[in-house]
Amino acid sequence: MKLEVVGKSVIRVDGLAKITGKAIYPQDLFMDDMVFGKTLRSKKPHAHVKIDISKAKTIPGVIKILTYKDVPNNHHGVLLKDHEVLCSKKVRAIGDPLAFVIAVTEKIAKRAIEAIEVTYEEIKGVFDPFEAMKEDAPKVHDGSNIIYHYKLRKGDVEAAFEKCHAVVEGEYKTSMVDHAFLQPEAGLAYKDGDSIVVCVATQYPHFDQLEIAEALIMPLEKIKVINTAVGGAFGGREDITMQIHLALAAMLTGKPVKTIYSREESFEAHSKRHPMTMYYKTGANSEGKLMAMKAKIIGDTGAYASWAINVLRKAGVHATGPYEIPNVKIDSYAVYTNNPFAGAMRGFGAAQVPIGHEQQMDMLAEKLAIDPITFRLINCFTVGSKTATGQVLEESIPLQNCIEAVAEAMNFSKKTEGAV
Repeated sequence: MKLEVVGKSVIRVDGLAKITGKAIYPQDLFMDDMVFGKTLRSKKPHAHVKIDISKAKTIPGVIKILTYKDVPNNHHGVLLKDHEVLCSKKVRAIGDPLAFVIAVTEKIAKRAIEAIEVTYEEIKGVFDPFEAMKEDAPKVHDGSNIIYHYKLRKGDVEAAFEKCHAVVEGEYKTSMVDHAFLQPEAGLAYKDGDSIVVCVATQYPHFDQLEIAEALIMPLEKIKVINTAVGGAFGGREDITMQIHLALAAMLTGKPVKTIYSREESFEAHSKRHPMTMYYKTGANSEGKLMAMKAKIIGDTGAYASWAINVLRKAGVHATGPYEIPNVKIDSYAVYTNNPFAGAMRGFGAAQVPIGHEQQMDMLAEKLAIDPITFRLINCFTVGSKTATGQVLEESIPLQNCIEAVAEAMNFSKKTEGAV
């Protein structure tokens, strides 16, 4: 079969426009009679809140200030509808949206934001996921802070550890990471007859369309999302940020409404990579064959769920790495805290766990006096291997070839001669 794309250097359809500066990003969009929107965001991580817009709305040039009272259905979220479009009574994280100012200029919108009076009645927050898992911890939402628990069981782990020649344990942590894409969020919304059009750089225009329609209680076919050129995303544009604010503003004013986030607001508005704490216990026999692994993974999803269920499930599935292990016990948890919310980022949970399982491999290899390359070759997936979830790998398993090629390129055998 002749491959037309795989293994070929294919011209990107958007490549020429981007390198010549002709690509149209949402910041580049302008329309006649266009006005500007700006979001008021919480400065507290956990508090009951009241806002007074009376002074701000008298500023010349202010057209309208939207609060939760203006939102037909004040909820959104990709999996769980745990976000409010504009917070009504309580904020759960710094950066939560409180109001959306619409003004004739961006400068006036900023002045109005500063004139809105916000009263916070602070509530004890919880910022450590381990504390958040306790029954008496402050509740971020109604009910338990544990929103998801993934369990993976294979074989008899405790019995297998008894037979291991070497066992190692470790605790590993990864930090919260921002996507820091080059283009901060921006967008433009306008009315087209009885429909609303939202122009935005997004990863999920179909999800955006659905969430906008649900929040505005409008038929899906009356919402149109135009995906402009996207200046980086990496998962950070999978959740709603300004889309509903813009659509609602355009619907209520009848004018084209544009907003552009600063870098600081971008940091506050979009999701992060889940910070994870991972406890690992791994054992092998005297020949270096892995026999058992036990892991507990705690993922801090912050104040909102976003894709936490998918991310922590995938972290649990990939916790064993690319290795055959006959006895496995994995528990992974997604936990609410009052930290910035975490969601999609490249790897979706599979990027964090190698910090744990690969360190475990090195420690076991050292304890058994086997070089780390050989140890991995003894245990790595090959065609016919069965994963911890029971999947039989029937094709496209090049890991052994990859390890051997890298070892050869590094002249690994000579470098380690006599070292162990």
